[in-house]
Amino acid sequence: MSADAIVIGAGPNGLGAAIALARAGHSVVVHEAEDTIGGGCRSAELTLPGFVNDICSAIHPLAAASPFFRELPLERYGLEWIQPAAPLAHPLDDGTAVVLERDVDEMARSLGRDGGAWRLVFGGTARDWERIVGHMTGPLLRVPRHPLTMARAGAFGVLSARALAELFFRTPRARSLIAGLAAHSFLSLDAPLSATFALALGGSAHAVGWPLPRGGSQRIADALVAYLRSLGGEVRAGDRVAALRELDPARAYLFDVTPAQLDTIAGDRLPDPYRRSLRRFRPGPGVFKLDYALSAPVPWRAAECARAGTVHLGGTFDEIAAGEAAVMRGEHPERPFVLVAQQSLFDPTRAPAGKHTLWAYCHVPNGSRVDMIARIEAQLERFAPGFRDVVLARHAMDSAEVERRNAAHAGGDISGGAHTGLQLIARPTLARVPHATPARDIYLCSASTPPGGGVHGMCGYLAAQAALARSFA
Repeated sequence: MSADAIVIGAGPNGLGAAIALARAGHSVVVHEAEDTIGGGCRSAELTLPGFVNDICSAIHPLAAASPFFRELPLERYGLEWIQPAAPLAHPLDDGTAVVLERDVDEMARSLGRDGGAWRLVFGGTARDWERIVGHMTGPLLRVPRHPLTMARAGAFGVLSARALAELFFRTPRARSLIAGLAAHSFLSLDAPLSATFALALGGSAHAVGWPLPRGGSQRIADALVAYLRSLGGEVRAGDRVAALRELDPARAYLFDVTPAQLDTIAGDRLPDPYRRSLRRFRPGPGVFKLDYALSAPVPWRAAECARAGTVHLGGTFDEIAAGEAAVMRGEHPERPFVLVAQQSLFDPTRAPAGKHTLWAYCHVPNGSRVDMIARIEAQLERFAPGFRDVVLARHAMDSAEVERRNAAHAGGDISGGAHTGLQLIARPTLARVPHATPARDIYLCSASTPPGGGVHGMCGYLAAQAALARSFA
């Protein structure tokens, strides 16, 4: 049976596109290559029975901030958010930790002489969060509705993370926190615009928190699917699409895939210049990921780390910057920056009573097959001596395995493409409506389009709006 719209890929953006079209009254079918829907929002028992591990995404500030997700009644379909006591902790070698608190004033007090700088840089971002997010998640090429707010945010965001840290903050503690926030960008911390990621993540911690879904990230995808089906949409799992000609006729085709995959599947419908731009689109670094089943909580030397859902391991600004710069050069740092999530401290459904899970990854060059287990665990032991003693089981994924589980994560790239140069905003090309292709019925709705990576559904929503304006007008 033919549908008005066909979506290829059931990640949060593909499901978001399908929901937006279904809410507009159109029939939609979603094809998902994997047997389990969700893309980067999936969970499974990777280690031992009864331990729920998140395969990719784990902590979701962008989902909480998403204007589109907030319109949807996902709580009616089983989605429940949990807010850890603190969004983030960053342990240091002196046995203490810098904790990113939800309250701006409390955070400023904890930073002592850097408190005023924190209020200046992050207090304004938190205060103007709704306006900033509205611009960040809207069409790229447009006049901002709140130009003064965006100019203020942009004045900080255009900086490198190093410039932001060194111009505004005096203490190593505050600077290390900036480094960890900015390192989510997969960029060198000396790169222009790397401060944008620190501002967005720090501001979101104050404005909406860094929540996790009860029961695992799979619950986000499950709620999106359940809501889509309530609107009459259909999702077909285990249904890989190799070529556009395999699909039934439709008025619009929306692809939650990489630019290279779009070229492979639908390239014969696209003009050569556009196909060349898709092929030029560069993937970002990959990840090496570890999941654990633990007999007890992580024995952090800094006890305050147990208050945080996310922990950044990397020490000082310079150490984190050196590790990320090595990855950008195609190298594997001996002391990698490690992102850790400890969901079971706040969600008892993740593990048997008294037991715990742990989620961790570091950045590696795209396509890396280097085993990073020892280097990641050395960082864990550095800040949590005795960590290995509480490990019951461990599951590792190199970049190839990350891609095998989700073909959209090419070479282990979980961000939908490199953030270097113009590609940070020209995703996949610089265009007024970047989600629309030259073929009037084909759209790209993945993280390779604005506003980029993360679980927020906005790439799908914006692609659906483009389709509604052009294919369904």
